[in-house]
Amino acid sequence: MRHIHFLLLLLLLVGLASLNGALLLLALPLLLLALLARWSQPATPQVQISRTLTPPRAPANTPVQVTLNITNRGKMLTQLCLRDLLPTALTVSDGSTAWLMALPAGATHTFSYTIAAPRGAHRFTGVEVTVWGLMGLTQKTAVIPLETHLFSSLPPGSKSAEFIHIQPRRTRIYSGTIPARVGGSGTDFFGTRPYEMGDSLRHLNWSAIARHPNALFTNEFEQERAADVGLILDTRCRSNPTRPSHSLLEHSIVAAAFLIDAFINQGNRVALLQYGDAIDYTFPGYGKVQREKLMQALARAHLGQSQAFAELNALPTQLFPAKSQIVFVSPLLPEDVPFLQRLRSYEYQVILITPNPVLYEQATLPTNAATQFAARMAQLERAQLLRQARQASIEVLDWDVTRPFAEAISTWQRKRKGI
Repeated sequence: MRHIHFLLLLLLLVGLASLNGALLLLALPLLLLALLARWSQPATPQVQISRTLTPPRAPANTPVQVTLNITNRGKMLTQLCLRDLLPTALTVSDGSTAWLMALPAGATHTFSYTIAAPRGAHRFTGVEVTVWGLMGLTQKTAVIPLETHLFSSLPPGSKSAEFIHIQPRRTRIYSGTIPARVGGSGTDFFGTRPYEMGDSLRHLNWSAIARHPNALFTNEFEQERAADVGLILDTRCRSNPTRPSHSLLEHSIVAAAFLIDAFINQGNRVALLQYGDAIDYTFPGYGKVQREKLMQALARAHLGQSQAFAELNALPTQLFPAKSQIVFVSPLLPEDVPFLQRLRSYEYQVILITPNPVLYEQATLPTNAATQFAARMAQLERAQLLRQARQASIEVLDWDVTRPFAEAISTWQRKRKGI
């Protein structure tokens, strides 16, 4: 219509300036067309739209069906174009996000398409609706706000670890699976004490009674309680090498998801701190609700860099209860080791899960003598860092990410137990 208006104005100006009746007559159809378009201007569409995701939370890169229901609450719409505004990271694997239709007053139509979502928290913002006037001369477009969230997370794996052994210096008062270093009800022998009225006769220690005939003794077992576990996920750009479509952070997230699942299943109270361009902290909690919060937090994880958080020294350790268990998931930088040593001096128990960045980068480089020599030098430097961490009584899992994490941690667990 802009071209018609421009041409009409040009003909009128030239015709009036030259007093040429033919030009004025030529402008008459355009004038009628412009008046018709003005008269047939479409009204703002009165439609009601809803969007449903099936499922609303799914493992990364699995199909998710998006269903839209549109109901016309106004007059008959002879030409209606509906386009769902798709978040940038999502791709359509089946169907289309746009539809052209006629929608009578009061009628409802349902449309659907299928998407594949990478790991992340994705937000649908709205639906674009376009209607045309008589003869399609004019159109009106409006964006109807319609916010929907999709959480696409990495699954913890085919199975959780059978049991991740931790032994923080302090446990909580609630029953759990962590030895509390306190006598009471439990399964592992803790010691003996004098018999008290009400103690079970099944727990009498007959060997001690035989040595002291004038007294009774009963066995005492070590109590098992829940523990506080704080996971720290390193999302700094400078510590996570990247590939064109991937980064080492994705492997760290796989490990964190696995650990969260295992610790929650063991009845512990778990918190998550993501450390990169900012601090993203998920407060500690128990059970299935907490697992969902932590998995959603992992879905939001992304690489970032900030001068304020370039080093771990700015990490707020006061977020974690004193003498609790901390699990640090990071490729590890040389300046990170003093921070971990300081955590041990604060009486935290520390486990370092470190995806190996040297092996990760080496896999993308050509195999030649220079590459192999550089990799050996980098591995020697890394081995020295890990040795410093172990000397501070930090347990270390150096993970080659070409191996599944479940397999790597299972092997590591057996070595810890001396099997």
